[in-house]
Amino acid sequence: MAHGFDAASDVVETAVKPTGRIDRALAAVNQVVVLLSSIALVIASIVLTYSVFSRYFFHFSTDWQDELSVFLIVGAVFMSGAAIQAQRGHVAIEAIVGLLPARSNRIRQTAVDIASFVFCAFFAWKSWTLLEEAVTENYHSGSTWGPPLWIPYSLMSVGMTLLSLQLLLQVVAQLRGRKP
Repeated sequence: MAHGFDAASDVVETAVKPTGRIDRALAAVNQVVVLLSSIALVIASIVLTYSVFSRYFFHFSTDWQDELSVFLIVGAVFMSGAAIQAQRGHVAIEAIVGLLPARSNRIRQTAVDIASFVFCAFFAWKSWTLLEEAVTENYHSGSTWGPPLWIPYSLMSVGMTLLSLQLLLQVVAQLRGRKP
């Protein structure tokens, strides 16, 4: 099994380079999202560190920090999914790749991308319906802080939509025979 950071040499071979206008636009969006996601993760770590110190040294009860950190981490994970997919950085099983000829691997990769697109598009659609429900019904978290749930649902919806779009662009490129 390979992880995105283990397969750095394979990224150049398998990543679809942006060529069209939509590809370039999504690549630009991905760059901004990765930067914002990185900032969100740093903020989450600062908030959690503050929480540990304030509870231990000052015996403060902070009920907001866990939820804020979860919102930031969930947002970073969902929003950065498309950027990771653009680099083919998601976890993949490479045992089969070494056994199959190149043509079979391209067919396998296209089939996996199509299945992933179908799943992610369905997930995105359900996320948007959940977001719409959270907004119209004014859902809030059950904690004492009680932030509105449209915040994490919107990050989830946008992130899954970007991931679906990235997968769709990669499938179209593969079906057109554009060499990744």
